[in-house]
Amino acid sequence: MTTFPDGSEKGLIGYAEERSPRLRIGMAPPAGEIDRNAPYKRIATEEAWTFPELVKAQLDYLNAPDAPADDSLSMAGMFNAMPRLQGMLQDISEGRLAHMDEYGIDRQLLLLTSPGVQVVRESEGIALSREANDRAAESCRRWPDRFSALAAFDPRDVKGSVKELERAMTGLKLNGAVLNSHFQGRYLDEAPYEPILEALEALDAALYIHPTAPYSAPHYKARGFYGALGGFPHDVWVHTMGLIFSGAFDKYPKLRLVIGHLGECLPLHLYRFDWMQYNADGIPGLRGGQPAVTLKHPVSHYFRNNIWVTTSGVGWEPAIKFCMDVMGPDKVLYAMDYPYQQSSDEVAVYDRLDLSPEHKKMLMQGNAETVFRL
Repeated sequence: MTTFPDGSEKGLIGYAEERSPRLRIGMAPPAGEIDRNAPYKRIATEEAWTFPELVKAQLDYLNAPDAPADDSLSMAGMFNAMPRLQGMLQDISEGRLAHMDEYGIDRQLLLLTSPGVQVVRESEGIALSREANDRAAESCRRWPDRFSALAAFDPRDVKGSVKELERAMTGLKLNGAVLNSHFQGRYLDEAPYEPILEALEALDAALYIHPTAPYSAPHYKARGFYGALGGFPHDVWVHTMGLIFSGAFDKYPKLRLVIGHLGECLPLHLYRFDWMQYNADGIPGLRGGQPAVTLKHPVSHYFRNNIWVTTSGVGWEPAIKFCMDVMGPDKVLYAMDYPYQQSSDEVAVYDRLDLSPEHKKMLMQGNAETVFRL
């Protein structure tokens, strides 16, 4: 994360209109007006939130003598020092709706933000997941035309996670699941967590892997890269490629995975991934000594069949069109990344995209409705 010399929070809010003019450089979107009569709904699919009890549990653990050396946990302290950001994250009612109206957003898909429930004490994770899911479901019930939500879970408790995912999907009628990438250095491609993947497929629940800071990676932090400049995308890269090479999508072919920020640059490398697949394909002893896994398909197959990407934080036409071209127009979904990045100018970029009306409606509305069963 970037800290600005004046100590303000404005840098974390992205291209908000109140930012200093000195930041309106480079690839920032040009000024533009939102189309208030667009022939599509804007469904934003990576919109962050949290709640006070979770923040307290994170901070209590962070400040405890036995706290792990986990930079994703330390994010809780950084975010807590930003009261304006916390106010926006914790509001999943009228205040958030007012911002949605300002930016022309018809619906938000609520994702419990990093560092999530998987960094608190293990004994607290599932209870906080339940609380998160109950709160999100309540907002969805109050404003059914404006909010949908993904279920939180703590994979360190595999049985508890499966039970909570079942409750969230069947009882609370949530629209999938969200995991803030690694959980104290572990990943879902490891054998003990397979029942979670099995449950996700059985429940027809898409899994959104949202970024977090890498686990105990001082070389990122020393260079200012442990957030969106490096650590965030790289950790999701490990998680996504790990799931592919574990054979998860061969064993659970209906499993749907969603990753943000235009796939954390992964789609750009599909040619090379296919070419270099032999580096990890069919190699015994990986993942702590597991038997060899030989994939049924090239890596690119899974990106075209099991993986979707959202545009969170990347309102850039060439990159959006590239992903739609190589993965398919049905594989890319609009997201704003509220409240970390928000800009009326960026929303206006989407209205101006050089896409057919059919593909633009798929990007802004239809693909989200399909993937998350809205």
